[in-house]
Amino acid sequence: MIAARSDIADLDDGAKRAGPERMCIVTRDVRPIAELIRFVVGPDNALVPDIKNRLPGRGVWVTARRDVLDQAVKRGAFAKSLKRAIPLAEGLADATEALLAQSALDALGIAYKSRLVAPGFTKAEKALESGEARGLLQAAEAAPDGVRKLKSAARRGDTENVPVLIFAGSQLDLALGRANVIHAALLAGSASETLLARYVRLEGFQGGESAKLAEDK
Repeated sequence: MIAARSDIADLDDGAKRAGPERMCIVTRDVRPIAELIRFVVGPDNALVPDIKNRLPGRGVWVTARRDVLDQAVKRGAFAKSLKRAIPLAEGLADATEALLAQSALDALGIAYKSRLVAPGFTKAEKALESGEARGLLQAAEAAPDGVRKLKSAARRGDTENVPVLIFAGSQLDLALGRANVIHAALLAGSASETLLARYVRLEGFQGGESAKLAEDK
């Protein structure tokens, strides 16, 4: 945790002027912007999560965790920092989580188009066993037997500590444009790193950490 610094305010003058670190309006900690979520007020005076830090207007920053966002709403931190009355729609945390998930799925689609995703059990097993896997994509509905076999492949390939990215099967199907995707290997490349970073942010918001194949479920 980084203590608050007097030279960093909790209100910015626009997305393009946001520095590499900002202050959370709830905890008052200064963090890298990758660990925060920016919120701006839209034309209709509604608060909007700016997941990609691109929206115009003055913004405030909240630590990228659901519990901290809930505190911001409960304490009226947005109105205090923005110095104006802000009507907060119900389900702000749910809407923010949905945007984070979609951001990760968008990155998955780009990684697939960049040929950095090897879909199917056989390809995933081969990538884990050969040491080529940078991560493993897995449907939440995956059968325990398939997971067990992939763990064995990871042990043989010394890839037990690659992150496991879990999505609903329907989400994987849509992102990859394929039917019935249960397992897929993520290969090394810049698009894969973008996906991993976005997934870590999503899991952090949800209050968890990325699973590893070495971990028992």
